[in-house]
Amino acid sequence: MPHSESPAMASPIVVDKSGSAPAPSQEDVQAFLTSIVTAKTSHASVDAAYALSELLINSVGFRGLQGYGILDSLKKSATNKKDPVQREGAMNGIGALFERFPRAQKLTEVIFLVQDDTLMQITIDSLSDKAASVRESAKYALDQLFDNLSAEAKVLGLLPVLMKYLGKKSGKWQGAVGALELMGRMADKAKIGMESLEVEQEKDILREAMGKKLEGLIPIVEGYMHDLKSEVAKQAVKTMNSLTTLLQNDDIAPRIPLLVKAIEDPSTQSLQKAIHALSQTTFVAIVTSPVLAMVTPLLERSLNNPNTTQEVTRQTVVVVENLTKLVHDPIEARAFLPKLRPGVKSVVDRASMPEVREIGGRALAVIDSAIADKDGNVEHGALARVSPFEVSLTLETHIKNNGGLLGFPGDNEVWASAKALISAMIAEDVHERQIKRISSLVAPYLQPLMNPGAAEKVSEAVSQFYLDEDHRKFGQPVVEDDGETEIVNATFSLGYGGMLLLSHTNLRLLKGHRYGLCGRNGAGKSTLMRSIANGKLEGFPPQDEVKTCFVEHNQGEDAEITILEYIVKDPRFKDETRERISEVLEEVGFTSGPEGRQSHKVGSLSGGWKMKLALARAMLMRADVLLLDEPTNHLDVANVAWLQEYLKSHTEITSLIVSHDSGFLDAVCTDIYHYEQKKLVCYKGNLADFVRQKPEGKSYYTLSSSQVQFKFPPPGILTGVKSNTRSILRMTDCTFTYPGAPKPSLYNASCNLSLSSRVAIIGANGAGKSTLIKILTGEVVPQEGKVEKHPNLRIGYIKQHALEHVEMHLEKTPNQYLQWRYANGDDREVLMKQTRVLTAEDKAQMETPIDLGDGKGARRIEALIGRQKYKKTFQYEVKWLHMLPKFNTMISRETLLEKGFQKLIQEFDDHEASREGLGYRVLEPKVISKHFEDLGMDPEIANHNEISGLSGGQKVKVVLAGAMWNNPHLLVLDEPTNFLDRDSLGGLAVAIRDYKGGVIMISHNEEFVGALCPEQWHVIDGRVQHKGHLAVDMARFEDSSRPGSSVASSNVSSAAPSSAGTPIGSDTEGDMKFKAKKKKKMTKKEQKEREVRRRLRYIDWLNSPKGTPQPPNTDDEAE
Repeated sequence: MPHSESPAMASPIVVDKSGSAPAPSQEDVQAFLTSIVTAKTSHASVDAAYALSELLINSVGFRGLQGYGILDSLKKSATNKKDPVQREGAMNGIGALFERFPRAQKLTEVIFLVQDDTLMQITIDSLSDKAASVRESAKYALDQLFDNLSAEAKVLGLLPVLMKYLGKKSGKWQGAVGALELMGRMADKAKIGMESLEVEQEKDILREAMGKKLEGLIPIVEGYMHDLKSEVAKQAVKTMNSLTTLLQNDDIAPRIPLLVKAIEDPSTQSLQKAIHALSQTTFVAIVTSPVLAMVTPLLERSLNNPNTTQEVTRQTVVVVENLTKLVHDPIEARAFLPKLRPGVKSVVDRASMPEVREIGGRALAVIDSAIADKDGNVEHGALARVSPFEVSLTLETHIKNNGGLLGFPGDNEVWASAKALISAMIAEDVHERQIKRISSLVAPYLQPLMNPGAAEKVSEAVSQFYLDEDHRKFGQPVVEDDGETEIVNATFSLGYGGMLLLSHTNLRLLKGHRYGLCGRNGAGKSTLMRSIANGKLEGFPPQDEVKTCFVEHNQGEDAEITILEYIVKDPRFKDETRERISEVLEEVGFTSGPEGRQSHKVGSLSGGWKMKLALARAMLMRADVLLLDEPTNHLDVANVAWLQEYLKSHTEITSLIVSHDSGFLDAVCTDIYHYEQKKLVCYKGNLADFVRQKPEGKSYYTLSSSQVQFKFPPPGILTGVKSNTRSILRMTDCTFTYPGAPKPSLYNASCNLSLSSRVAIIGANGAGKSTLIKILTGEVVPQEGKVEKHPNLRIGYIKQHALEHVEMHLEKTPNQYLQWRYANGDDREVLMKQTRVLTAEDKAQMETPIDLGDGKGARRIEALIGRQKYKKTFQYEVKWLHMLPKFNTMISRETLLEKGFQKLIQEFDDHEASREGLGYRVLEPKVISKHFEDLGMDPEIANHNEISGLSGGQKVKVVLAGAMWNNPHLLVLDEPTNFLDRDSLGGLAVAIRDYKGGVIMISHNEEFVGALCPEQWHVIDGRVQHKGHLAVDMARFEDSSRPGSSVASSNVSSAAPSSAGTPIGSDTEGDMKFKAKKKKKMTKKEQKEREVRRRLRYIDWLNSPKGTPQPPNTDDEAE
């Protein structure tokens, strides 16, 4: 129970506060003990306990606990079954000792936890006492002890006591609940947070040390998860969930609920689900002992169960192989993998399927390699850990060198127990390379046992010894300076939207250096940059000391003013002359003069020119630190080269760059900051140097991703389209001019697309690439020319500024956004296209009665309600205004087009196409969640995080999921590589490569285009030039050599070139005629002639030499 601090009671002994007071008599101590256990009120009992604690601390110290028999007396009272007052008083006394002694003399931790093996058991048992006051006092005692222990003492002192108590199964269920609760609390305390640096370092020690104990903890907690007492089972499940937070592995984290469920419910079904989930996981993070402790029992169960199916066995062996490859520590490997080896060996020897035996053989070889060899020898060059026994020898040596122990009665027994605990704690810190903490584990424990000042000397000597050993093993720490100017040195934590992104990490920037900021999407790269730009990053110098400028990819512009005026009116540049502003704009490519680009309106700029405008503004600010968020997005090759040269030549500017362009980072960066375990780790050199030091960073150079996997849904069937090379979308002689523009953006453009198309549109910024895409997809209507498409064609379109798709739904979660978009059975965003919106002329046309010449007079169309195939085209069922359905009429498509109802037809065709695509989809949150998972987004984020809180890359995944929901036949991507990190980019590339529909994209990323698109359309000054069949570079895929990759690549390399269409007319909308080729029917005479030919051919074959292949019979025999 929580007690207030009380002054010490009057004592017959005069206590010297300096610690040299004489020892109290046995009678005095007994008087205090009697007061503690017989006091009439809890308050009086606690006061007496505090007084006794202070008396002992200021006189004889820890020796009085055993010398006066205090612990024995309190334990005796605590087990007095007849007197609850005595039991409560005993708990008060123990609680006071737990509260006061560890703070003053840490050596007492050894007495409480190690030497006296019954004290903790009695205290935990008291949690099940019949009297509530006793239970409350016992809980208070345990809480005080827990709070006063260091991280090392919790794991190596308290945790073994709890494990021993739970292992005995004493029968007191409340005690089991209390011990499990303390264990879970210990794991929860190890969670990474945003507290002080000292606290976070202690958490690191606690997390690592406790993680190593999971091998023994999990079986104990698992046993209680099946306890018949529901309270115990519930607490055990809660504790198990707390223990799983120690895993710190992003690969396993999403599967933890399934793993816990498989432990809680040991049925075959739950185990198979967990194994299946693990087999679908791509492991890339290093596997440590906590992960092995969690999954090894489940894998062992699966391997040793004779009823496990061959498929589940195969999945299990695959998981074993994948996990083992990432175990880098042979000591950890030898602790767990021998348990799996017999099961895997059994699979190799006895599995019925050859494939499973083959996989088992590979897994067995990997296991043997991971544990060095069959004799258990550590592989050459591995660093052996220091053992507690070795630490104890070092301690003994330095104690002897500094005068030895005092040797009072009982000291040797205490030191024997203390030496084991202290040595284990030091060994743990040495392994974690926390050498600074060693002094706090030596001097405080040795001070009562040695002469004044000697303990400090031992502590210093031991710390120095292990510091030298650390330098010998790992080398001297890098000296940070080279005489360069340091402009930023900030230590901070960063959180966003309830998520901790960085915990007590350091950011150090040197003048003139260019730092690449690398990490997965959602790691917090843009958030860090924005926090710096807004002056909200703890420890970062303010703007008046270090001027920073944030150049990001989303900048709002006033579209109606000229570029020059836009810069001039910016209040930040009020001190700049108009000439200086014009000069800087010209430097980045905005020509001056009446006809120059500076006089163009901001709204007319393409994405690439808008980014150059943002860079010009940064130059005018004369920034010390340039924050560049995806600066190469929308920039063509020439402008990227210009930006590289600009950054390298301005050595007075420090740059912090977020980019997924590996070539750009290679060319520009002098250092790389990488996100690792909520820390920023700095690597010298460019991206290539970083990958050499950190091999897992190789995804920056290959397009295949082992971490992020996208899976596109297959496109549906198109009526009449039997070949993947048949045209499904055609544009003929189209010309388009933007309102207010002096000349057309596109001239006489013609092109075709099919299901096998893999087309890249190449061109400079502003050449008309996006305009071509917009015309193809119906975003805009050409002033001249014709666009035709298959009536049932579904197009998935991602715009250049992809976030436009979701910017109106920032308050929704991704799941809710998809539900809204397809709620009515149609894609609502298709209905927003310019070709679908009814103009005033269209509305007037709808009001105009039409006469079909059928004698029924002129009538007004209300709606189209049906469609059916009619000869080589379609006919539509028309519902007439103010007339019953029985008067509906079937009218051909050509007649409706002739009467001017193009948009009405297009709307109905869109509805039918969408209905066909959505026929395979159920608009339920669970199904949508799976769809997001297929496209690389964590279902937890998709279901619960608002779009406003997502990173740019995550928003692109939302847009991509929306575009792919109705199984489109053609995927149109305008700058798809923007915003996506390298892993997501690799996942997207593999998904496009394996996609069965057509793909057309605009991208300046040559790596991406060269690997995927055999056909290129070059747009130069608004004119389209077709380049024929080019070879794709499949070597850019990391998995290009895997079995089956040749099949996957055939989707790309066999694409037919999209030839230019022939002129058809100048209508703004049209359709394409699709007719399946019918087999010609033979006459009876032709059939008889065919039979004769076949019979003669068969006779010839019978008379031919042995081994001659039999000629086939075909339908089209030309003879």
